[in-house]
Amino acid sequence: MVFRKPPDGGWGWVIVVVSFFTQFLCYGSPLAVGVLYLEWLDAFGEGKGKTAWVGSLANGIGLLASPVCSICVSSFGARPVAIFSGFMVAGGLMMSSFAPNIYFLYVSYGIVVGLGCGLLYTATVTITCQYFDKRRGLALGLISTGSSVGLFIYAALQRELIELYGLDGCLLIVGALSLNILACGSLMRPLESSSSPPPEKMCVDKVPDQYFVYHEKEKTVEENISILEKGYIDEKCVNNVPDCKQETILSKSVLSSINTNEKDTYKKKVVEQTNFCKQLAKRKWQLYLTYWKETMVLFKNKVFSALFVAILLFDIGGFPPSLLMEDVARSANISEDDYYMPLISIIGIMTTVGKLILGILADFKWVNTLYLYVTTLLMTGVALFAIPFAKSYLTLAMLSGILGFLTGNWSIFPYVTTKTVGIEKLTHAYGILMFFAGLGNSLGPPIVGWFYDWTQEYDTAFYFSGFCVLLGGFLLLLAALPCWNACTNQSSKLPPNTYSYKVASNA
Repeated sequence: MVFRKPPDGGWGWVIVVVSFFTQFLCYGSPLAVGVLYLEWLDAFGEGKGKTAWVGSLANGIGLLASPVCSICVSSFGARPVAIFSGFMVAGGLMMSSFAPNIYFLYVSYGIVVGLGCGLLYTATVTITCQYFDKRRGLALGLISTGSSVGLFIYAALQRELIELYGLDGCLLIVGALSLNILACGSLMRPLESSSSPPPEKMCVDKVPDQYFVYHEKEKTVEENISILEKGYIDEKCVNNVPDCKQETILSKSVLSSINTNEKDTYKKKVVEQTNFCKQLAKRKWQLYLTYWKETMVLFKNKVFSALFVAILLFDIGGFPPSLLMEDVARSANISEDDYYMPLISIIGIMTTVGKLILGILADFKWVNTLYLYVTTLLMTGVALFAIPFAKSYLTLAMLSGILGFLTGNWSIFPYVTTKTVGIEKLTHAYGILMFFAGLGNSLGPPIVGWFYDWTQEYDTAFYFSGFCVLLGGFLLLLAALPCWNACTNQSSKLPPNTYSYKVASNA
């Protein structure tokens, strides 16, 4: 498929609007799952660690399955994937309203909704990149705020719906709202040239000359013909035993009537197809080996290795507050009358602010994006250590705002990855990092919940979370320091595909 030049406007702005609302509708409930988490604790009576798996799967499974999501969008296009994913998200939410136990929610809410969100995220990002080139950063920044706005609104919306219609009614209504994704997805018109000819299918008649080695495979061809004849006769004998002898005689007469020229052509095509398949399998195997070789080269870069550890530890420690902050307030015996706004809503709106401000800072030439990212990690660790000392709504609200703002460092993470490995390796490296980010999202809340089940208080859990984030930040800082990264001066001795981060360079 041949795409036209990105228009950087026109219908592209419609794509931005519908992508914004798509992320708003699909990520609103999973990101604001902390409100539902309290209800599930009361409804099923399970431990906090076991119940936290529902929200962590919904937010982590899409990142873990990002390679599969990319293949689906590449194969079928953004619009069909978005429409199909809309059914997945809406159906998963509605199915969750009939959940008889927590294990049912693992599938309906955790896996079905999570996969739907992952597919929708990939579809919206892909179609937006196709429509924008010069303004791609602005377009991606606008659609990425959809999830944060969804977190802000859905936290209050789900709480109000639970009070009016109960947990089951809330999930049914939220699922019905998610059906609007179908309308948004239908507007994701693919950017392709209508006058471009369809791609030619691979044909055996167009196999290159280097595959014409039938003179060396004459024996193999004869064996193939014998196998084909035997298979044809055996199949007839099994299906119709009385006519077996008649079919055998008929097949022999037909084969004997083939002239020499036709048989040579048949032999040639069989050999061409056989050798083409062998060459294709060999090429795929070479691509597989090349992928793993390039992966090993990436991990030889000290900064990339530290970055993968940092993103894993950051999501293990930094994601749980967005899921568990409401339960933290309830555990601190804070009355609901003191609530001016749900804590999760504060996290959501401040995440939007953080994405915008940190993204703007990253565009300044005098700002080093790696040091900026490390700063956000260290500050997040300190804020997590402060949560056990917050005993009022005001202090928890302030910490929620700080954590939400710092979580906006997702907007500069692609900058850091690009500067670390280079633009040529960005797709490969970013896919690896997103996998580990999804792993951290999936493990973080259950680990914090298990700490609570073990100690019956959240203090130890958030000390552990803060330690994880601080450890990741210090490791990344250590890898980026000039004294530790002195090997960049010998970059000429490294393979040409290896990239080292020079901390002195501008972001």
